[in-house]
Amino acid sequence: MKKVRWGILSTAKIAQRELIPAFGRAQNAEVAAIASGSGKAEEVAAKFDIPKCYGSYEELLQDPEIDAVYIPLPNHLHKQWTMEAAKHGKHVLCEKPASMTPDETREMAEFCREKNVKFMEAFMYQFHPQHDRVREIIASGEIGEVKYMRASFSFSLAQREGNIKMDKQKGGGSIYDVGCYCVHAIRNVLQTEPVEVHVHANIDPDHQVDTSAFVYMKLENGMAGYFDCSFDMTFRAEYEIIGTEGKIQVPRAFRPDHQGGEGLVIVQKEFVKREEKITGDIYKLEVEHISNVILEDGEPSYTAESSINNTRAIQACYESIRTGMLVRLDS
Repeated sequence: MKKVRWGILSTAKIAQRELIPAFGRAQNAEVAAIASGSGKAEEVAAKFDIPKCYGSYEELLQDPEIDAVYIPLPNHLHKQWTMEAAKHGKHVLCEKPASMTPDETREMAEFCREKNVKFMEAFMYQFHPQHDRVREIIASGEIGEVKYMRASFSFSLAQREGNIKMDKQKGGGSIYDVGCYCVHAIRNVLQTEPVEVHVHANIDPDHQVDTSAFVYMKLENGMAGYFDCSFDMTFRAEYEIIGTEGKIQVPRAFRPDHQGGEGLVIVQKEFVKREEKITGDIYKLEVEHISNVILEDGEPSYTAESSINNTRAIQACYESIRTGMLVRLDS
């Protein structure tokens, strides 16, 4: 099988821990090069048996043998290096959030389209088949008419000093880091967009970033959405959907890889409960999807327009934090 030759811009932990191994498991992709400005590229290339290493991102982008790049850089650098990659004709898988504003995300997407390269934001969780199963259950009418969805993503951030998650200028904060998954899940599972958001947040006095946020959403289809995200709470990565006749719980929504890829869908109607276990390799599925899009000149199932809308909802959340008011999103 023909394989997409990928370059990695950065030796970030997520690249080493999750994506580089996933590229190795994928049938249609391979890591051909890695670049780092910190001098670590050679060490990481040796660790993962990557053929080429570069001391700068520019050098990697100039390599004619690289087809596409994965960008796990800090949030404030996503736009710059996505557009640099597109200038060199490289397809892009960019870590979430795509950028810090919807205008930036739109500019990135339009530039990639202009340069005829594929662009996809890396929300890996969505490729797990448990979410398709949730939508099937909803469509079947088993839980009645859906009224409400709640999502949570939190963990206890121990090391805060010097951590980019706590750096406002680099796109730090719990909403950018993990709340973005909750926004995406509500939009993705319910197939709707928020029209209003109202946020209460805890702001770190030293770093001026949100360490916890509690967000109410009014959705355009009349449903209600709510999510919380935090650096101050124990690990949770889940969502729940409430209908008129039952509910669906997905306790391993965002990181089923912590359970070896085993997802769990719990359906409850009154006092009757059943569980469905569904397995999937989220990072491998993500890599294979975007690589197949590149090989077949297709379009990602997760579109650039959806990335723009996700960033738009995130921006509305931060506007609500800034003003303390309910924020209405433009159509």
